[in-house]
Amino acid sequence: MTSTAQRTILQNQIWKIANDVRGSVDGWDFKQFVLGTLFYRFISENFTNYIEGGDENINYPTLSDDVITSEIKDDAIKTKGYFILPSQLFVNIAKTANTNPNLNTDLKAIFDAIESSANGYPSEEDIKGLFADFDTTSTRLGNTVEHKNARLAAVIKGVEQLDFGKFEENQIDLFGDAYEFLIGNYAANAGKSGGEFFTPQHVSKLIAQLAMHGQTSVNKIYDPAAGSGSLLLQAKKHFDNHIIEEGFFGQEVNHTTYNLARMNMFLHNINYDKFHIVLGDTLKDPQLMDEKPFDAIVSNPPYSINWIGSDDPTMINDERFAPAGVLAPKSKADFAFVLHALHYLSPRGRAAIVCFPGIFYRGGAEQKIRKYLVDGNYVETIISLAPNLFYGTSIAVTILVLSKNKTDTKTQFIDVTGEEYFKKVTNNNMLEDKHIDKIMGMFDSKEEVPHVATSVDNTKIAENDYNLSVSSYVEAKDNREKINIEELNKEVNLTVKKIDQLRADIDAIIKKIEA
Repeated sequence: MTSTAQRTILQNQIWKIANDVRGSVDGWDFKQFVLGTLFYRFISENFTNYIEGGDENINYPTLSDDVITSEIKDDAIKTKGYFILPSQLFVNIAKTANTNPNLNTDLKAIFDAIESSANGYPSEEDIKGLFADFDTTSTRLGNTVEHKNARLAAVIKGVEQLDFGKFEENQIDLFGDAYEFLIGNYAANAGKSGGEFFTPQHVSKLIAQLAMHGQTSVNKIYDPAAGSGSLLLQAKKHFDNHIIEEGFFGQEVNHTTYNLARMNMFLHNINYDKFHIVLGDTLKDPQLMDEKPFDAIVSNPPYSINWIGSDDPTMINDERFAPAGVLAPKSKADFAFVLHALHYLSPRGRAAIVCFPGIFYRGGAEQKIRKYLVDGNYVETIISLAPNLFYGTSIAVTILVLSKNKTDTKTQFIDVTGEEYFKKVTNNNMLEDKHIDKIMGMFDSKEEVPHVATSVDNTKIAENDYNLSVSSYVEAKDNREKINIEELNKEVNLTVKKIDQLRADIDAIIKKIEA
């Protein structure tokens, strides 16, 4: 079976399981149980593969917990970041899931043990709270212990049936793909709330390529509004043959989504020492100041949300916002995220940020921030995308590409809202690889493409009051039918002659009748 066929079968199976076991519970509310169980199976098999080390004489799941020495445990935690005893492995819990009257409490004890195994080790912060949203006592599982256990057992047995093949035979991508497939489906069915934490993979791919274009290696990559980590992971896929030297960094304000992002890193085989995802409000409480600068930044921050802004008088002196001389409006934090990203960007790096279109033409503080960005020559490209590409919103969003190493003083504008730059599907439009390749080709060459791409000198943008709306610079194609005036006049004259002749004929007929 090909990997593509296997992936398709797995995706169909796992979505069927997710829907079958949730019963009347909303899928969005139930997602952490399915995702958490898939993650539990993954780390169990990942850890087993590490302990066995390819030795066919070792069968870790069958060993007694008593044979595990403190030295084995210490070495494993230093390498993997956590420890799982044989009795705590997914495969052993799954064997008795249907008959275990203490399943929900046993699972809680196991999850607590896995998390606490990292206490005192460098991985502690990366492991702590991973299972916090997998609440085995939740009423979403049922009103009685028996109902909770039955629902948990159904999820566990369903995930157990999924065929990922032998762990050491490249099924790591299948685990990660299955996880992202689930997250994407949950987001697609959750409306606006889903779009707030998941960027569709096809859009993520474009953003990652824009941020890392032309670089053979980057020091590290950062997402200040990390969501479930989908943008960072697209960067990993794009850079498989290159090097992201110090790993993947991000900050996320939502606790559940923060846990999803960390699980997502593990599921894509990114070890704890190669990622650093933190919890908190990026604008109010940035926690990765000591990690900057970054050669690549990718982000799809929430559109036009409220933030503390001028209510905190110290914000105007914040080193992220002070250079612009003005704060983003309190009711529209978009440019606060942009200035944050610019501050974190290295002198050789790029940032690709999804933005609400209004920030590129509105006046007031936003116009002043645009002036700072243009006069500082930080804006490389602005790309207007097709509508309906994201979950939870149908608006045609814009990608802003920032750079600190431009070799000219021009800003590129690209309009890819035309139907030749996306594929229409039932619920959402999407970018196929051929569309992404076209966009990247224009971004790379900076060549003029009539009605699609143009580069404008920053002085002209200044003369236009620092309006950065793509439609102000890319002339829309006139699809009206072209009319040849000379030919039209000939036709009109011919028609007039015919009418005159008809009138003459009618007059002649009338005269005969009257006679």
